[in-house]
Amino acid sequence: MLKKTILLLFAMIITLQLTAQNKENRKTIKTNRIKKAPKIDGLLNDDAWKNAELCTDFVILRPDNGKLVSSEYQTTVKVVYDDNAVYISAQMNDPDPEGIPQEFATRDNFSIADFFLVTINPNDDGQNPFEFVVQSTGNQGDSKVSNGREDFNWSAVWKSAAKITDKGWNVEMEIPYRAIRFANQPIQSWGFNFHRRLEKLNQQHTWTHIDNSVGRWTQYDGLITNFRDIKPSTRLNLYPYASATTNVFEGESEFDWSVGMDVKYGLSENFTLDATLIPDFSQVGFDDVVLNLGPFEQRFTEQRQFFTEGTELFNIGRLFYSRRIGSYPIDQFDVYGNLGADEEVTDYPNKVTMLNAVKISGRTKGGLGIGFFNAITEKTSATIKNTNTGEIRKEVIAPFTNYNIMVLDQQFNQNSTISLINTNVARVGEFRDANVTALDWHLETKDSKYNADGSVKMSTISDDVNNPNTGYTFDNSFGYNSGHWNWEVGYNFENKDFNPNDLGILFSNNQQTLYSSAGWRTLQPTKNFNRYNFNFYQQLNYQHHSDIYTGYNAGLNYNAQTRNRFSYGANFNYGSREKDFFEPRQGTTSGVYFMQPERKNANIYISTNSQKKLELNLNGYITSYSNNPKQGYGYSFAPRYRFTNQFSLRYRLNFNKTNDDQGYVDEDGTNIIFGMRDRKSYTNTVSGKYNFSTNSSLSLSFRHYWGSVNYNGFYNLNSEGNLDPNLTYNGDNVNFNSWNLDLNYIWQFAPGSQLIAFYRNSIFNEDTNSNQSFFKNLDNLFDQSQRHTFSVRFVYFIDYNKLKSIF
Repeated sequence: MLKKTILLLFAMIITLQLTAQNKENRKTIKTNRIKKAPKIDGLLNDDAWKNAELCTDFVILRPDNGKLVSSEYQTTVKVVYDDNAVYISAQMNDPDPEGIPQEFATRDNFSIADFFLVTINPNDDGQNPFEFVVQSTGNQGDSKVSNGREDFNWSAVWKSAAKITDKGWNVEMEIPYRAIRFANQPIQSWGFNFHRRLEKLNQQHTWTHIDNSVGRWTQYDGLITNFRDIKPSTRLNLYPYASATTNVFEGESEFDWSVGMDVKYGLSENFTLDATLIPDFSQVGFDDVVLNLGPFEQRFTEQRQFFTEGTELFNIGRLFYSRRIGSYPIDQFDVYGNLGADEEVTDYPNKVTMLNAVKISGRTKGGLGIGFFNAITEKTSATIKNTNTGEIRKEVIAPFTNYNIMVLDQQFNQNSTISLINTNVARVGEFRDANVTALDWHLETKDSKYNADGSVKMSTISDDVNNPNTGYTFDNSFGYNSGHWNWEVGYNFENKDFNPNDLGILFSNNQQTLYSSAGWRTLQPTKNFNRYNFNFYQQLNYQHHSDIYTGYNAGLNYNAQTRNRFSYGANFNYGSREKDFFEPRQGTTSGVYFMQPERKNANIYISTNSQKKLELNLNGYITSYSNNPKQGYGYSFAPRYRFTNQFSLRYRLNFNKTNDDQGYVDEDGTNIIFGMRDRKSYTNTVSGKYNFSTNSSLSLSFRHYWGSVNYNGFYNLNSEGNLDPNLTYNGDNVNFNSWNLDLNYIWQFAPGSQLIAFYRNSIFNEDTNSNQSFFKNLDNLFDQSQRHTFSVRFVYFIDYNKLKSIF
């Protein structure tokens, strides 16, 4: 099968006739070397700028795509360089400088403020620029872009300044060579583009025109030539840290401290090694835990910086779920299920400690991306005590484990890529090992109108008697995306043995789907709208190994924004009666299924102008089921108020209610027991920030989740997927609470260096008191023990080049 897929892939390449993107008539200027670097203060009066060529004649990107910017709002940019850095200045005209929005924000976060943005692509490949942003407040942001997707988790250390003048506002930037990657060649030309955001006009301008009807925005760079005799500097950055943490719970205090270091080292002009030595994740934010009664695990977002920064290569093929590393023990042999008659577990760790992690990534001038990732976790054991003899023994619930990823990603023609990915999990001892290999592709015609997108994957699990050995999955679609229209048709399957979940995440296998979608969008604003669009999708679903038809899904979506920046939308979804092989928890090859009822769903949302001090976001939904008492509805209400440019608060209430829901509860040996239940959940969140300056801020994150379930009756699942009454089974209601409050102070006292003070208050409770009122439930929650966490972390940035010059 793999050989056939590779042959099909090459056939598609020939059919699509991929050739290089036409770059004729692109804007081009020549830069020049300077003898003295400008002072980065936003004044633009340095000699370095006097003889520099101008980048001007900016055009509108949105909403009036392609229209020339009027002179009163034009922008002028200059680019020069020396042996150490690239320097950029921008003068942005504005007839009302006092009216320039200037809401403060933390680094890498956008606010109600104008910004100037530059993309630098030393390889000029139209796909992988570096992005640097300065807001009118002086706040910085930066990202690494891959195939049009911005990764603001990536961070570099560079200088900038912004200044409001009587003509508008100015920006100066110094981008050191250690912050970007480029080839060691005597004469170079780099792809550049410049963006300017005007909040009060709701416009974004660019130096080179980006055609919003076809292709990616990264394919429309201008060219800056004449970079001569510049050499990549030694890219060695050290981030030593020290942290101290105190945990207080039920009157007992635990103190811990740690010292370690993160390292970034340029192995060559295009490849970088990142390593975390003795990692410390004591200040990671809380997870949005919910009451999960479904057959699949809850997926959490990654918040550890090492796993969020510079991982675009490792995320290709969707085989890397980084939360697997340092997560819950796998407990393959079920410690609780294999206790002796007189034994009990006295200590069961709920996480595994990561010892260290390393990643190497980069891309050659020819477009070949290479990534290597490796992480190691330590052996973790549960403590078991014999209640008669007092004897203590240890049982391994997670062995010493090595996680590994290799990626080869060849990009070409500014719009296409073919990737080979391998993930491997090796565990010491008689524990399961896992290996997954994938071939992934995205191919476009030379005009970027037509595309083929897909992958083929194989998983192999060894030393595991509870799971099959080898599995496969395949997906491919053909699509069109140009002008007002886009469409896609495709097919995918995962066979019953495909299992990437030792390092990836897949909720369900043994499925196959025929799918299609179509959409229409505006390209230019109309009299009443900045934009609006329609999208339609449909899916025809089958079980893979048996070819049993399981159901049909379809939906229609509409979104719009008016000229006054009022956004609203709606979607309507339909699901036929469906044979659900997952809800009974018997395995997809058992033939046991639950017949889900026919479903109709409608959602609406509105969002007011975010430029106003008060912004409101509202949405609601209702779901009905044919020939079934089940019904669901819910809403969310989220106001945000900006008190000053430095202080703002946002509140969100989410409420969900489902009456007469039917789902799996238990098994009694002969019957699979389902329950008829009423479910509801409230989620209250508050987030706020106060910025003392662009380098100092205090932030608040609060979340209280309450989920409750009341059972109205119990049933046995029959062979036709329907429910028969069970009058003997007694099950408990569920009342579930999760409370977290984080207070975080960050001070960036020097470029790349931070002092972070952190406090968390957390409470968790689960019982059967599901009939309580909201406030009675809160009283009950506050009767539980609270955990208090205090943490201080100090990180200092060391640039090897400056250290070398000192000594």
